[in-house]
Amino acid sequence: MTGISSVPALITGLITGTRAGEISRSVEKAVRSGALAPGESLPPVRRLAEHLGVSPTTVAAAYRDLQIRGLVTASGRRGTRITPSPPVASRAADIIPPGTRDLTSGNPDPELLPDLSQALARARPRQRLYGEATNNPELLDLAARQFARDGISPDFMIVVGGALDGIERSLMAHLRPGDRVAMEDPGYSAVHDLLLALGLVPEPLPIDDLGLLPDALEGALRRLAAVIITPRAQNPMGAALDDERARDLREVLADGPDLLVIEDDHAGPVAGVPAGTITGEPLERWATVRSVSKSLGPDLRLAVMAGDPVTISRVEGRQRLGAGWVSHVLQDLVVELWRDRSVQSLLDRAAAVYGRRRRALIDALRERGLPAQGRSGLTVWVPVPDEGAAVRRLMDAGWAVSAGQRFRFRSGPAIRISVGALDPSDAVRLAGALTQPRESRTRSA
Repeated sequence: MTGISSVPALITGLITGTRAGEISRSVEKAVRSGALAPGESLPPVRRLAEHLGVSPTTVAAAYRDLQIRGLVTASGRRGTRITPSPPVASRAADIIPPGTRDLTSGNPDPELLPDLSQALARARPRQRLYGEATNNPELLDLAARQFARDGISPDFMIVVGGALDGIERSLMAHLRPGDRVAMEDPGYSAVHDLLLALGLVPEPLPIDDLGLLPDALEGALRRLAAVIITPRAQNPMGAALDDERARDLREVLADGPDLLVIEDDHAGPVAGVPAGTITGEPLERWATVRSVSKSLGPDLRLAVMAGDPVTISRVEGRQRLGAGWVSHVLQDLVVELWRDRSVQSLLDRAAAVYGRRRRALIDALRERGLPAQGRSGLTVWVPVPDEGAAVRRLMDAGWAVSAGQRFRFRSGPAIRISVGALDPSDAVRLAGALTQPRESRTRSA
């Protein structure tokens, strides 16, 4: 099968070169242009070597370079494939037909986000110069109170450019290519793609409504270098830790104190449940990243990260060598928003509204015999027998949802529905469209 699927790449001359660097660059160019699609197989090493007139060692070196940079994955007998979301700008993009409700994005509802213009006027940002403090002390003080209230040590903190930025910097502070990192299954596809881009090996572990399963984590512990966990508003399943699950996971992690643990609290106060954490004793290496993207707006690109002193020190050192700091305009703006009582009231309202939207859809689906999961956050996970059929059925009815394939690895088929802007009155219609046979809709049309 691998040889057959590699024929187009050989015939069209997409892969060229006589040196490893030239070969890897030609593959990257083909991915960037869209000529090689995500998931597509590359030729076996020996066959491509024969075609190009080079040694198998040269082709293997090219493939190894592509794998380290996250462009391809090697899967034993399944061969080498382009990753599902390669880390290069590609022409490929999801197309949502006009008039179709987009429930794929995972965005918050704009009506439940604060007015930035008023807060920006109050902040009155000034020019900042090189050599000034990189982190706004008022922002850190406000964040420290939030972390302490949730049982997370605020002794060492830093401002980073969003949740994924904090995750990436934490991983780079301790790990090296080839290290294995546990992630949730189903889980956020961007985390999976980030691990591949860093040359790390994802280790998908099963979850339920309360997050990672302790037995699964215990079984994988000895081969792991890090664990990435979403304490609430888990994407796509909406899982959230409770006190008992957090305690059970901490007991497992007591046998791996050198493990790096990263908590991705991307939804924060609008998740709909209190914050849980597995940080603290006996962990030596940890980071909790709390983003404002879902609560205050994705364009702010800001998160505050608490962690152990070594992790925070290393992250800060690398940040200074690159971006230097997160814009103080953004930091000042978040301070104003966090201080505003009306914004706090809006966040409380947003958490309640998102909760009603989740429950309305889950109840409507369950009334029609479809189980659905969404304990917290902005997404609902719906197991289905056939993802493609379910996506097409909803698209025919005017709803665009995400196939679960991009989020799952060993777990069963499902679809992800973003409920950020889904009014409860729409839930019944959506559930009906998903459960109504396609033939019935065709006849009624």
